[in-house]
Amino acid sequence: MSSLVLVRHGESRWNREGRFSGWADVDLTRTGEDQARAVGRLLRGKGVAFDLAVTSALKRTIRSQWLILDALDQQWIPLIADWRFNERHYGALTGQNRAEMERAYGEDQVRLWRRGYEACPPAMAADAADLMWGDRRYARAPRHRLPLTESLKDTVERVGELFDDLVAPVLLSGGNVVMTGHGNSLRALLKRLNHISDADIAALEVPNAAPIVLDLDDHLDVVSQTWLQIDRAAESFVF
Repeated sequence: MSSLVLVRHGESRWNREGRFSGWADVDLTRTGEDQARAVGRLLRGKGVAFDLAVTSALKRTIRSQWLILDALDQQWIPLIADWRFNERHYGALTGQNRAEMERAYGEDQVRLWRRGYEACPPAMAADAADLMWGDRRYARAPRHRLPLTESLKDTVERVGELFDDLVAPVLLSGGNVVMTGHGNSLRALLKRLNHISDADIAALEVPNAAPIVLDLDDHLDVVSQTWLQIDRAAESFVF
């Protein structure tokens, strides 16, 4: 039996402003930092010992993971930051305010872009993407793999590849893994692990800084799944 803990990063600046973040490298707010520390204290109270930490290549997950591991006093474990765990790419919506996009395109269209399984937002302009892909963090990624926009289906495919390459071997050896990601990269992974249908995945919401603990058997089938919630006011822990 092994444990996989999934955490959505703490509140980011664009979360607070209601903007589509996608692959933009947006940092945490002070509240987001406090949330990550609280997650670490919560997991420490549960006595979970990890063998590997995985994040996306974006600082809001990396910084969240640092703070979680610091609170756990497990800073020494290996941490891998991989672009395949990045948030879903929101294309031309990146940086735009959600309410403004709903006024421009209609609530139904924006809901389809956000929640539809195969729907892609309008693509990011190639010159804007070139600036993003010029970042050193993507230097080893095949250029044809770096998107201008993505559906959730696309995200499921790359997150599944990451899981098979980096995470599954540790879990199969009996180790425990903590993965700090984004709303959509975590929805993608939960879809796969829980065999959620293309239609039903639209209803799944993953809040910031609310750990999900999955106990997995020797075949990586989910035996139990527990969502943990922090009472922000009292920082008491609810199970």
